[in-house]
Amino acid sequence: MKLSIYIKFVIIYIAAAVLSFIFVAEGTSRMITNHVTTEKADSLYREALLLSTEYAEDYYRSRSATSLETVSSHLNAIATYINADIWMIDIDGKVILETGKKLISPENNTHILENFDSTAFGTSYYMTGDFFEQFDEEMLSVISPINYGYKVHGYLVIHTEVSELMAEKEELLNIMYITLAVLLGIFLIAVLIIGHIIYYPMKKISKAASEYAAGNLTYQVELETEDEFGRLADSMNLMARELNEMEEYERKFVANISHDFRSPLTSIKGYVEAMMDGTIPVEFQEKYFNIVLFETDRLKKLTEELLTLNSFGSKRGMLEITTFDINAVIKNTAATFEGRCRDRKISIDLLFESWHQPVKADMGKIQQVLYNLIDNAIKFSNDNSSIEVETTVRHEKVFISVKDHGSGIPKESQKKIWERFYKTDTSRGKDKRGTGLGLAIVKEIIQTHDEHINVISTEGVGTEFTFSLPKA
Repeated sequence: MKLSIYIKFVIIYIAAAVLSFIFVAEGTSRMITNHVTTEKADSLYREALLLSTEYAEDYYRSRSATSLETVSSHLNAIATYINADIWMIDIDGKVILETGKKLISPENNTHILENFDSTAFGTSYYMTGDFFEQFDEEMLSVISPINYGYKVHGYLVIHTEVSELMAEKEELLNIMYITLAVLLGIFLIAVLIIGHIIYYPMKKISKAASEYAAGNLTYQVELETEDEFGRLADSMNLMARELNEMEEYERKFVANISHDFRSPLTSIKGYVEAMMDGTIPVEFQEKYFNIVLFETDRLKKLTEELLTLNSFGSKRGMLEITTFDINAVIKNTAATFEGRCRDRKISIDLLFESWHQPVKADMGKIQQVLYNLIDNAIKFSNDNSSIEVETTVRHEKVFISVKDHGSGIPKESQKKIWERFYKTDTSRGKDKRGTGLGLAIVKEIIQTHDEHINVISTEGVGTEFTFSLPKA
């Protein structure tokens, strides 16, 4: 049978509580016994000391029967009052007087303690036991010497039953047992409450982990607490959402790749088969060869861009940071588009704050960023328009912007343009070569440099991309 942590916790507490109760009860019982005995002995000793001084000494002054009768009368009264037996014993162990018994003259008294030894008390003033085999039950005996003329003549002993002390001990123990039981009960309630507070959030979190392991990433942990469990639940919910989004992204990613590869491959296969079986006459084959070449170039570009994106996993370790003139790289990159710009009568205007502007970055990857941004600007620009590429310096950063005066990006699409394979409708209409990876590559390169890129676009007016690089 599998037990939950909560049940195990309660069982451990109950076992610990029972053992603690036993140990505490045992230890407390001994402590209370010693306390009650010592307290009673102290009280009786004070009484014995007083009696030996005020009464017992009178006998040894006169050593007369009359004096002994007087002492006996006083001691009997006091013995009744304190509910104890009082003895007078001489130094030889002869019992001179016993309260509650008929007084016998010292000459005729035969009650002698054979093994009496006042040193048996040691450094203490009391003892428990049968008092030299004089009692059948356990007694508490307190002894006080009787001094007269700077000499010990005898001893005054007070006896009381230990069983009476045990009754008092049991009363105190019962109070202690009840108090301890109440405290353990309160602690048990506290344990149950704390266990509930801890266990049930853990149970919900464990359930969520099982759901996630089973592939149910839409499962949400419902905890509305503001403590660590609440924050953990929020983190798990966020993780699940991100994993779900990642899983959805991967599905879309695979679907997009499949589509983007399948479409040109289907075209190539269809045209090649048609030319091979003669469906397409020889005089028209050149046209379709060009289409096949176009689709092949598209596949090549798609493959290269996928490999480029895949290479950004290790971040900085992939960069070859050097110092170079960003203005020179811009001029060289812009020059590669002269043919396309001339055909559409688009001008590329270079606006530099200074002729030479050194930066620290990976020149090859920044050149790719510029190429993708300028290519994108040309793609969306209107004929007979201009594109501005500008560099400015602010503090320790160089800002590079690429601005076109074209169709712009719809507001609802501006957050999506960085996604892999995302294409606006305009892109699909104007440029069949587009893979939807260009801007994703741009963002990956800039983020790998620990820099930022932003876009400002107004539909029907134009678009401006701006990114930063560290100044050299």
